[in-house]
Amino acid sequence: MFKTRLLSGIVLVIIAFLTIYSGGYVLWTTLALVSLIGLRELYQVVKCEKNPLGIAGYLASIAYYVVLLAAPGNFQLQVMVFIAALVGVMAVYVFSFPKFKSDQVTTVYFGILYVAVMLSFIFQTRNLEDGLFLVGLVFLCSWGCDTCAYCVGVLIGKHKMAPKLSPKKSIEGAVGGLAGAALLGALYALAINRWGGTTVSPAEFALICFVGGMISMIGDLAASAIKRDHDIKDYGKLIPGHGGILDRFDSVIFTAPVIYFMAMAIM
Repeated sequence: MFKTRLLSGIVLVIIAFLTIYSGGYVLWTTLALVSLIGLRELYQVVKCEKNPLGIAGYLASIAYYVVLLAAPGNFQLQVMVFIAALVGVMAVYVFSFPKFKSDQVTTVYFGILYVAVMLSFIFQTRNLEDGLFLVGLVFLCSWGCDTCAYCVGVLIGKHKMAPKLSPKKSIEGAVGGLAGAALLGALYALAINRWGGTTVSPAEFALICFVGGMISMIGDLAASAIKRDHDIKDYGKLIPGHGGILDRFDSVIFTAPVIYFMAMAIM
């Protein structure tokens, strides 16, 4: 299992690097597809992955990504799409009543924001000035914090952070993860200043990764809570050793918009 998880993780990192480096249509298309797969995984939880309610969610997400490409930075238009999505989902709900339950409707609509919109900030961060380097912070603070937290937790973890939700996570691990994320952010800044021709502040990158690390933990636990509520182990089997898209990108989903807005505010 460890070998499978390691190999698939390496392949995933390579794919992520190539698509992010390419940017533009390549990254946009990849994120749109990843979002649709992630939506399907979430909709499977409430048995909506193939019915009209789920299809409404898919179409709304596609419309959002089209707007994102056609009118980048136009948040008013993006909000309009999100409102139109609510009208569309509710239309399916009322005109097919009582075929669907209210929890299915809320999950379908929630999924558009939770998966499609949140992940789209990877693309939006990539489009910022120095976005090629800034977007790396999304994965650095998410996966870096997770790795550091795991290592510290295994070594000295004693106090449970969320014993009922995730018994293996410890407070010591969380502190180590945040410290590790901040350190990785500072080292990353020094590296791209030296070899990437940038002049970013290591302190600013450390702060961004520290905050992003805190948010990534919430994203990780949130995805686990949904699985616990519905008594499932993994969202899918797409990534060997890791599970589905939502299993691997649960923390990235939360950190992507945080990195985007912090970069806009600080940089």
